[in-house]
Formats: sequence, C-alpha cells, structure tokens
Amino acid sequence: MARTAADFGLTCGTLPNGAFNAITDVPGVRVGHRTLRQGDINTGVTAILPHGGNLFRDKVTAAAHVINGFGKTVGLMQVQELGTIETPVLLTNTLSVGTCATALIRDAIRRNPDIGRTTGTVNPVVGECNDAPLNDIQALAVSEDDALAALADAHEGHVEQGNVGAGTGMSCFGFKGGIGSASRKIALGGDRHLGVLVLSNFGRRGDLILPDGRRPDPRRAAEPERGSVLIVLATDVPLEHRQLDRVARRAGAGIARLGSFWGNGSGDIVIAFSTGNRVDHDESRDLVPLLALNEARIDVLFRATVEATQEAVLNSMLSAEAFTGRGGTHRASLADWLRDQSW
Repeated sequence: MARTAADFGLTCGTLPNGAFNAITDVPGVRVGHRTLRQGDINTGVTAILPHGGNLFRDKVTAAAHVINGFGKTVGLMQVQELGTIETPVLLTNTLSVGTCATALIRDAIRRNPDIGRTTGTVNPVVGECNDAPLNDIQALAVSEDDALAALADAHEGHVEQGNVGAGTGMSCFGFKGGIGSASRKIALGGDRHLGVLVLSNFGRRGDLILPDGRRPDPRRAAEPERGSVLIVLATDVPLEHRQLDRVARRAGAGIARLGSFWGNGSGDIVIAFSTGNRVDHDESRDLVPLLALNEARIDVLFRATVEATQEAVLNSMLSAEAFTGRGGTHRASLADWLRDQSW
C-alpha cells in the first residue's frame, strides 16, 4: 500500500487536496506505467496524458521551465516557442529518451497519417532522470513497446507511486525516490484543480528537510549533487502560455522547501499544461477566442504549485520501498526511517 506524507502527519501548506491527491484530479488527465525489473535492470516508463483524445489534433496550452539545465529532454524548445503540447508526456531514464520519442512519433503517425505528408511533423515530449546507480543504464533495456505499454496503461483516478515506471531505479536525498503525485483544490469560478507528478532523483544525502523541521539521516557522508527531478504540472484553470510559464517557475520553491539547492549536476525541469484551453490543429479562423485567468487571481496557483510539488516529492519517497539494485547498490526507504529513527 502506498504511503503518503499525510500518513506520517507531514503537512505541506494549507490548501486542500483533491479527491485522489494526484495529478489525475485534473479532469481528463491519465497516468500509466511500464516497470522493468529483472536482475540489474531496474527502470521503466511513465506516461502522462493531458486528455484521452487525439492530442495532435486537439492540443493543450503548455509551457516548460528549466530550473537547472543538466538534462536531456526532447521537445521543450517547441513547447516554449508555440505554447502547446501535442503528444503525451513520457518520463524514462536518460539513455532511453530517443527510444521513447520514436515511440511517441510512431503512435502519433498511426493516429494521424497526414503527419509529415500533408501537415506538419509532430513534437514528442520526453523527460528523463539518470537511474544508473540502481539500473544498468547501458543495457538500453527500454523498448518502443515498453513506451507504448505505458501509454496503454494510462488511466484516470488512482496513481501508483514509488518504485514504479520511470521511478523504478531513482534515488532522492540518499533514500529511494521515484514517482510521486499530489494535488490542490482551488476555488476559481467553481472547483478547479492543480496537480503535480514528479520523477524524483535529486538531492544530496543529509540535505532533506521535512515539513516539521526534521533532517533525516544527516550524519551520513554527503555526495555531490548529481541527480535530477522532472516535474509535470497540470491544471484545468484556463491559462495561456505566459501564465503557465509563471506558474511553472514556482515549482522550484517546492523542491527548495525540501532542502534542494539545484546543484550543478542536477537537471531540474518543469513541464506544465492547462486542459482549460485547447488549440485545434485544423483551425481555419483568422482570430480565435482565448479564455485566461484574471492575473490578479494567480497567487493561489503559485501557492498550489509550491505545496503540491513539495508533497509530491515526499510521496515519491514515502511510497518507495527499500531497494537493492545494480551491483548490490542499496537505497533505504524514508518511510522506514520515520518509523525507526534509531538507525
């Protein structure tokens, strides 16, 4: 059973959670995983779908923000230039980015045979973290079929967290990391939601600061900061690209609350989208209407982003079981530390 920050009495902020306390509290958003665990292979793919339709034809407004750029993503340049996402977002290990991008391209062509023929090409979006300490990353174990399996597994509702999908081989603050999610319910013209899903693989051992001020295991020797965190943020609040960029930047404050200083070797990247605005690929009108948030109301989204990001990282660690990976490399569980602080 997944354990969360709330199970341990750890409170991140003041805004209420959504029903699932996950990115899937944003209506229509789906999450799926493909987990690979055999011998020294401990990796996988996680898929985030902004909606269940044809994303190439019915795009969502989007933005991307680089907190620290030691990363190997695909597709973020066009997201920033055009302000839309037109494929699912895949998360995986560093050396499997190309494979996952190819899988997204093939899937988009299957759904839209005119891609590259009578209409433009497609912009796949893939993020990564380096799981090499626990996974034989050189084996290039992730296949296009694994990426497609993660897409096929995508569903609404409960999100599996911890040692699953892309999070299988990840570490965070010296403990086991992985996939985590959290959400906040917001009153803006009715009930709206902002949800975050993280792939946590960052933070030096001993730097973690819990919301109650405790610093787990600070006596153990620290290592250089070489990890990464991919943060995917979704909301049904109608936002245009510039507003999404502003909201995405606040995710950095969420990981800073936990003790991260965004080290030189860390790839800390945010991908944000709104399901409240859609862009029709086949739009024929010269001028199109756009619904956007009153900028004077945006502070509640900033707060929701910080709180949900902080909690999603904690949930990724607390849901993760203790793990022994490649070459006997071991990562303890933060949940175990909280149960027994004597070791």
